[in-house]
Amino acid sequence: MKRDILSEIVANKRHEVERQKRAVSPELLSETVERLREEESEARAARSMSRSLAESPTGIIAEFKRRSPSKGWIHREAKPAEVIPAYERAGASALSILTDEAYFGGTLADIRAARPLTRLPILRKEFVVDEYQLLQARAVGADAVLLIASVLSREECGRLVDVAHSLGLETLLEIHGEEELPYADLPTDMVGVNNRHLGSFVTDPSHSLRVAGLLPAGKILVSESGLSDPQTVARLRRAGYRGFLIGEAFMRSPLPGEALRAFAEGIRSEAGKEARP
Repeated sequence: MKRDILSEIVANKRHEVERQKRAVSPELLSETVERLREEESEARAARSMSRSLAESPTGIIAEFKRRSPSKGWIHREAKPAEVIPAYERAGASALSILTDEAYFGGTLADIRAARPLTRLPILRKEFVVDEYQLLQARAVGADAVLLIASVLSREECGRLVDVAHSLGLETLLEIHGEEELPYADLPTDMVGVNNRHLGSFVTDPSHSLRVAGLLPAGKILVSESGLSDPQTVARLRRAGYRGFLIGEAFMRSPLPGEALRAFAEGIRSEAGKEARP
């Protein structure tokens, strides 16, 4: 029988969240979040991921990712202090930080370490199944959270969107197939199309192009996974996408920031070709 990685990850995540709740109660975490809300400055309000993508000429969401379930370790010793500032200097529009440890080698501590190092908006990339994870994201300094349609009912997703917004977090809804299009009507800030099938982890970058015309107008659209060349990004921009989540293409490099810089230059070059008469 073919291994269903997504079901395995989600089952593990539900157990993990219950253990975390026993270690730090939701009530205590809520108190921490409320204290942060009272103390924070206007700087947080300026870190809107959706606005950053809408205004960016490249739309690169640079991902901090050490490993994947399908390919193993990508950059095992990667440290936020080295990668995150380099991403910002190289022109990233936003950051995505994976916080699943069992399958991706990340933790919430990576966001906590990254937050003082950058002014860019940070997305907590996680398999969110519980409101508790939204409180965690807010407490460590994330600005947005990923909500994956394939692991949530539409009702669950809608409730999590509302809770996230009440905490001051933006939401990136991730869909894959046409059967998940009804989720796109929820009041999320961004809609992402994952080019990687989360059950098999097979990647097809053209998937975003096929789905583009079915997505609601007026939403910030994000293409996720398998984006390895500026020409593909240029085609996606023409199709209406404004965000491009890229991790492995950068993190496999000894210098992820320099890999991002070269990629961004490629996007600008493609845009320049289109502008010529």
